[in-house]
Amino acid sequence: MKSTKRHISVALFLSVGVFVFGLSCSKRNDQAEDKATVTFWHSFVASTIPSLEELIKKFEAEHPDILIKAQYVPTGDALVQKLITAIQSQTAPDISWIHADFLDKLVEAAAIYRMEEFIKDPNGLTDEEINDIFPPLLQAASWRDTLYALPMEATSLALLYNKELFRQAGLDPDHPPQNWEELREFAKKLTIDKNGDGKFDQHGFLVPVFPASGDLNIWMILQWTPFLWQAGGYEINPEQTEVLFNSEAGVQALTLWKNMYEELGMRTFSMAHDMAFASQHLAMVLDGPWNLPRYRELKNVDWAVAPLPAGPVKRATYLAGEHLAIFKQSRHPHAAWMFVKWILQPEIQAMFSMKSGYLSVRRSVLERKDYQDFLASDPALKAFVDQMQWGQSRRPIDVHRIEINRYLAEAIEKATLGKMDPKVALNEAMAKSNQLLQSVLKKQVN
Repeated sequence: MKSTKRHISVALFLSVGVFVFGLSCSKRNDQAEDKATVTFWHSFVASTIPSLEELIKKFEAEHPDILIKAQYVPTGDALVQKLITAIQSQTAPDISWIHADFLDKLVEAAAIYRMEEFIKDPNGLTDEEINDIFPPLLQAASWRDTLYALPMEATSLALLYNKELFRQAGLDPDHPPQNWEELREFAKKLTIDKNGDGKFDQHGFLVPVFPASGDLNIWMILQWTPFLWQAGGYEINPEQTEVLFNSEAGVQALTLWKNMYEELGMRTFSMAHDMAFASQHLAMVLDGPWNLPRYRELKNVDWAVAPLPAGPVKRATYLAGEHLAIFKQSRHPHAAWMFVKWILQPEIQAMFSMKSGYLSVRRSVLERKDYQDFLASDPALKAFVDQMQWGQSRRPIDVHRIEINRYLAEAIEKATLGKMDPKVALNEAMAKSNQLLQSVLKKQVN
């Protein structure tokens, strides 16, 4: 991601002593003030904001001594930049919504608490409560087996499709694509030049290629990675000594994207994916449950949600989430913890999922009658919940995750937009990534 080296150097410049002093002051402030204001940075999309505001109002009503000051910050590089700058200037938030890929930078800067400091507190969480959280979410919130954040919600990736456009193309609207072959076949049938001017007016599927140097590179990788898994591959080996995305599985996944990118005329596609789907210019799109509130408002579109098509080896999607980290500069760390802990309650998780479209982080929520009743009335959210059985988490990369993301994003961009051979592009990314991993191993040996 851009300016990563500068971010790291700034982060590592911070001293541990400042945070120790901040911790002692924060405890005194918690005790001295009648009302604690907790600043909460997040990157929720616009369709989720009403649900978030309702959540915060409910928390404040139940905790009249705490105010939550929510502030939207664009996700990706913008959020990391703002966090690092705030840490340097001693203006970090109490809590921030973070992506797991940025965790190592904050830990290396000694900027966030280990969650154990709150979990083991008398007002913490029991082992039973922790074990109720989906394990992939805890894995993603950990760095070198230490938990530094807790998931606020869970996300997944599914296929949204327009049933009416299926009918018009002679496809069964109750039979979404079940595998890669059908995905490619259906997408070609749904890509149409309606007025004969040589340009496609309707695209069958969006191959989500974004600039590797932009803020959406992680979003592109998150959409490509399930295809890697579906072909039987992984990003990296368990020992974190070499990346594996240039395997035969990776080549198969990227070749599929390359072929579809060309066949479906993606070079001329410039609309935002949700706008294109809503205006019926796009028949199939990969998306997450966070956009369900927006899609539910579509009155003139007959749409549905289906699991991701299976690959040559298996079905797979990702099970991830955004996590809440508590910063050591917080003046009210214990009030911040109260908010994090409250959000994890099963009834709150159920409420937020039903309102926002996000998935619950706790398994017990799936057994609640109110949640089961809601799923019965909302087949779209139910489709996301049902495919959690195929959910995987990305294997951890303890160091240089952002840089390796960038190299992989470059390979995807070169193979699709740049027409490079997928194997060549992935091999280039592999060489750069493994060089970084080997440099870490050499430092550890020395």
